[in-house]
Order: sequence, then structure tokens, then C-alpha cells
Amino acid sequence: MIKPATRSLAAILFLTGASAVNAQKAASPADLPFIGSVSAADPRAEAAGMAMLKRGGSATDAAIATMLALTVVEPQSSGIGGGGFLVRGAADGSVETVDGRETAPMGATPDWFLNADGSVPPFMDSVLSGLSVGVPGNIALAAEAHARHGTLPWAVLFEPAIELARDGFPINVRLAQSLTQSRDRAAANEGGRALFYDDQGRPLPAGTLVRNPELARTFEAIAKGGREVFYRGPIASAIAETVASETPRPDPMTQADIAAYQAKVRDGVCGSYRGYRVCGMGPPSSGGVAVLQILGQLERFDLAALGLGNPVTWHLFLESQRLAYADRELYIADSDFVSVPVDGLLDRAYLAERSALISPDRTMDEARPGMPRGAQNALADGDEPEERGTSHIAAVDAAGTMISYTSTVEGAFGSGLTANGFYLNNELTDFSRSPTIDGKPVANRVEPGKRPRSSMAPTVVFDPEGRPVLAVGAAGGSTIPVTTVRAIIGVIDFGLSSRQALALPFTMAFGDSVLVEEGSWLERRIPALQALGHTDISVREAPIKAGAIKREGTIWEAARDPRLEDVLLIPRATPLP
Repeated sequence: MIKPATRSLAAILFLTGASAVNAQKAASPADLPFIGSVSAADPRAEAAGMAMLKRGGSATDAAIATMLALTVVEPQSSGIGGGGFLVRGAADGSVETVDGRETAPMGATPDWFLNADGSVPPFMDSVLSGLSVGVPGNIALAAEAHARHGTLPWAVLFEPAIELARDGFPINVRLAQSLTQSRDRAAANEGGRALFYDDQGRPLPAGTLVRNPELARTFEAIAKGGREVFYRGPIASAIAETVASETPRPDPMTQADIAAYQAKVRDGVCGSYRGYRVCGMGPPSSGGVAVLQILGQLERFDLAALGLGNPVTWHLFLESQRLAYADRELYIADSDFVSVPVDGLLDRAYLAERSALISPDRTMDEARPGMPRGAQNALADGDEPEERGTSHIAAVDAAGTMISYTSTVEGAFGSGLTANGFYLNNELTDFSRSPTIDGKPVANRVEPGKRPRSSMAPTVVFDPEGRPVLAVGAAGGSTIPVTTVRAIIGVIDFGLSSRQALALPFTMAFGDSVLVEEGSWLERRIPALQALGHTDISVREAPIKAGAIKREGTIWEAARDPRLEDVLLIPRATPLP
């Protein structure tokens, strides 16, 4: 299963710091036709997407191939054992979204996570069990998107991922760190231990070549038989049996739960910001609404005139976050189960009312939820934990179609349970484990067949002339909408390139507390932020990674978060004799 890494093409790309996208750009004469571009958190996954574009595939094809490859090389963040959201923005301005969020099994009731006495157990007790696993949605999402907008044969999309799983991939620094830091999940069962740990239980070091033949066989079966092979038959049986064996409840996930899963085509949410049209994912994701609220509440302030280095610019950004997240906590959930006042939350008059609470020279005493049109006032704020996992994919094809696709298993290595060569998600812990608070029902409580609220914010942007200009999104749990807005503001207000926008300092308001990215130039502005009323400021590493593709004239520039550069390296290993 494991051996020292040979100098494969993928390893050479890592060692040189090159990506498939940048290599194509550098080697292609300017007069050659544009075939497309891909951004992903791992260059090998980017290469899988670019391979589809080089064969004449669509952005949809490229994004799916990238997701499949990430299942192999970035198992800590995403994959076919999880779910995601996909936003498609076409050159004609049309927008389509596909919801592949995981679902609770039909046996999951509001007291799903509670102890017999009604108390809430320690969080990791819930995570490291079958209780946390939702029915995976990524394969259904991929099949739905491909049926609508794929141009290459379905089986072709699996070829790069099959090769990576069958022939092996070298562990990079980032995965090696995750195997150490998240050992409780990565090594939770025999499947994970056999792949990524040695006989003494030590995590394999960076540079080790890992083969995953079981995952290769799984991919081959789905490539040949389509989505139904995943949701019915031996693959589904293995998932159900694995989850049921670790579920301390009488009604665990069943094969019927898996067979019933459907990806859903939903209406996207769109708004305007300084003449640009910004579109994202609606419920059960909170990300699209939060992005549009933060931007809408900031629009009355001339950020460009204030300047990128002005602490007031960042103060305004923090205050707008506080208001948007107060609304999100109370109102956003699966709209198939709860009435979500999306139109009211994005109404321009409501956003103006909320924006009026923001002052450029002081902080709000308390950021409370508003009362948008259509809101229910009988709901409570739940006890959802901080989300952590996830990976973002952006792709653009020769027609100018943009795909923004965020995929996740929730926490690092999800639940730690494995089946068929991949990790299973822990997305159900994105529900509020407490179904009621002070006697009021929580919108994001567990219910049979329900999809937990998400922070994912895959976004596409059109310029004032209606032309596609930006596909952007992020990973990092609850930080995702903030990271996404930060990039959009960087592009629109300050004219930054995609890479420059992703490199901006990160800061986020968590209620009345503020995080400022350690080592960033914004850290030097903390005294000024404190003078504006942000007194509870912590400084630490930013828990984020983002990706974007931006149109610069006739060229599309792809970028991944520069924070990933060092951890994507693969140390040189002794070649095989």
C-alpha cells in the first residue's frame, strides 16, 4: 500500500511550486485559444480539472474531475463521502445552483444527539460515531450537474482520480500535518490506519507514496455504472453497515436512506454591489445570504476612498459581519423544513436599515438579529459548533461559464469512519444538537431527511456590463462567508488580482470578539481597532483557505490561497531502485 515516492509528474509539479494552470499559461503562446482555468487546494486536483478542459470538456466537467481527485489527495477536507454546493454562472448571465448537502437518516429525530437524560454529550463523542454521518451527496450532485451541463462522457471524469488512487500519490506537508493533528479522526478505524499509518501506529511522513486500490475500484464502479452504483448495491451497503455499527441508536442510517438521496436544483440568491451582480447558494447554506448581507450593508460606505490600509475600512467590515451573522444564527436552515425569509433578509430597504446601525467611529454595543419581512419570531438560536473542514473548486471554460463548487466532509477526516476507501462525513454535527433553547424550537434542529445548515459560499460575480468576471469561494467553516466577501471587496473596491485578493489579511468578528490574522500587516492596526471599540481581539493563524478565478481583460487568472504554498510541498524522497 505504501512505499517511498518516485519522481512522478505530480511530485515534480509540487517541488517546483508549479500548478497545471500556471504551467499551461506559461507554455501557451498568447495567440492560442483559451481552453479554461481551474483553481483548487491541491495542484494534482487542478491538473485533473485541466485535463478535462484540454479534452474539450466544460467547466462542469472540470469541477467534477477536480472534486474526485481531491477525494484521493485531500481526504482530510472533502470527497465523495461528503457533500457540497455548486453554483454555475453562464456567459449569458443565467445562474443555476445544485444542492448536494448531506441528509439526516429517517431515524434521526430532534433528540438524535442527546443523552438519555436530555443532556448534550461532549462534542467529539457525537463526531466520532455514526450519529454524525449524513447521507453523502457529492456523487448525486456531480451526476445532476453533469446531466445538465457536462460534455465529456461521465466515465472520463473519473480517469485522473482513478490513476491517483491506483498508482499512488505522495503525501504533502499539509496532509502529513493533518494526520498528526487529527489523529483521533484519521486513525479512528482500520481503513484510515491502513492507508496513512505504519505498523507502529505512526502517521506516514510527507513524501511517502500512498496507494488506495479500494478507492480506485470504487471510482471504477461508479464510472461504469453511474450514480446508482453509489446509492444502491454494495457501496451503499458498506456505508450503511459501517455507520450503523457505530450508531448508539435503534434507528441508524439504512440502505433505504442512501437510496432515497436526491441532489436538488435550487434557486440561487443574487444581489448587487457597486453595479456588479453577485450570486451564490441559498438555504440550506447560510453562505450566500451572509455574503450578500455583508456587502449590502457596506455599500453606502466608500471603501475605496477610505483605503485598504485604513483601520476604519476593516472596522466597517467587522461590524457588517456581526449583523449578518446575528441574522444567520436565528433564521437560516433547510428551507424544505423551515420557512426562511430569504427575500426579507436581502431586501434593500432592510439592508439599509441594518447598515444604519453601523458607525464609522465606534462599535455597536450589541449586534442583534433584525426582523426581516417574513420572519418568524418564535425561533431560538441553536448551539451549532464551529465548522472546520471543506475545499473550494473554481473552474472556467472556453465559453466563459463559471463554476464555483464547495465540497466538504465537515471536520478533518469527517467522522473518522471509512467505507469503500474514503472517509465518511460528520456533517450532522452542523445541526444544533439542542433541539430547543429556552422552550423555543431551533430552526437548525435535527429532523428526519433534513439537511444541516452550512456556511459554504460558492459565489460567481458578473461585472456591470453583465459579463462573467469572478468565481470565488473558500473553506474554513464559519469563516467561509467572511473570506469570500474579503476577496470580492478586494477585487471590486480595490482592483486587486485574484491572488492579491486572497492574500489580504483575515479578520473576523465572533460576536463581540475579533480575530486578527497573526503575522499580517493588519496586526499592526490593532491599537486603532481597539480605539474604535474592538476591545476583545485575539491574534492567531487564520483558519482559512480560498480559491478564485478572475477575468483580467481576455485572460482568466486562477489562484489558490497563498497560505497553502509551504504546506503543499512534498519533500524529496529516495527513488525506488
